[in-house]
Amino acid sequence: MNALVYHGPGKRSWEAKPKPIVQKPTDAVVRIEKTTICGTDLHILKGDVPAVTDGRILGHEGVGVVEEVGAGVSNFEKGDRVLISCITSCGKCDACKKGMYSHCADGGWILGHLIDGTQAEYVRIPHADNSLHHVPKGADEDALVMLSDILPTGFEVGVLNGKVKPGDTVAIVGGGPVGLAALLTAQFYSPAELIMIDLDDNRLAVAKKLGATQCVNSGDGKAVEKVMALTGGKGVDVAIEAVGIPATFDVCQDIVAAGGHLANVGVHGKPVSLKLEKLWIHNVTITTGLVDTNTTPMLLKTVVAGRLQPRQLITHDFRLDDLMKAYDTFANAAKEKALKVIIRRG
Repeated sequence: MNALVYHGPGKRSWEAKPKPIVQKPTDAVVRIEKTTICGTDLHILKGDVPAVTDGRILGHEGVGVVEEVGAGVSNFEKGDRVLISCITSCGKCDACKKGMYSHCADGGWILGHLIDGTQAEYVRIPHADNSLHHVPKGADEDALVMLSDILPTGFEVGVLNGKVKPGDTVAIVGGGPVGLAALLTAQFYSPAELIMIDLDDNRLAVAKKLGATQCVNSGDGKAVEKVMALTGGKGVDVAIEAVGIPATFDVCQDIVAAGGHLANVGVHGKPVSLKLEKLWIHNVTITTGLVDTNTTPMLLKTVVAGRLQPRQLITHDFRLDDLMKAYDTFANAAKEKALKVIIRRG
């Protein structure tokens, strides 16, 4: 089979690799029908995730068809159409019993990280019974790819950790796919204001269409002043960091109101400075997290029902053998006006 393979910071190739096989009774092998590229994949290519070793197949999102199952798999069989979760969970360890699937003793975020991932013709899924979801008949599978990672990530790590509630003023720093996923799912809780902050006017325009009440271009370095002006000097109840660089984390620290929440979603490859000398007296809660995907079944229902429409985040369409070109497009998102790309089997 062919796959997108990582060869160290800045190096990737589309090359032949052995087709995966069932290694344990709880495994499934899935034929990839649709996948995508995540901002985390770009962080890997920058060298921000050193646990990813040379030769790793990247990718942790996708929809496919079960090709083979191990003897211990009971929920799925050959031919089933499935949504692949970005998080692998055994369902039995202490962390899984707490709903913290990201800390599974034999899983967590391993696809495209510690084991080969989904940017390939086939992928092996450990603990298939707990790490796959049935695709409802007639569902929009392109939209469902957004449920592998970005929608539960924006919702769980941004909206839920940030304790968004009715009447809140919420600022999201970063209008990429995860930031926009947080924007979409924050609307479940009827916040009074949703402020999107980004450098890219195109992403701000998309955010406005998807429900942002205010948009702030941070290119002039005055995002904090603009947000404070919009909030009468009080700041925001919830600041969601969805980029993963020190500058955007600083913006969140400077705009969060007393008693507010700062929910970090971004993948950070460098240290940030914690302004504790300012925040200690403000009763501010700071949260971090890796998505657990325990909300995926609920989000799947809302997407199938049409209440949540993540298809709006898809801007580009590629064939699987054009993955190298898809990466170039996604990596130059501002120039290409790219959000999520769908990569489909030929």
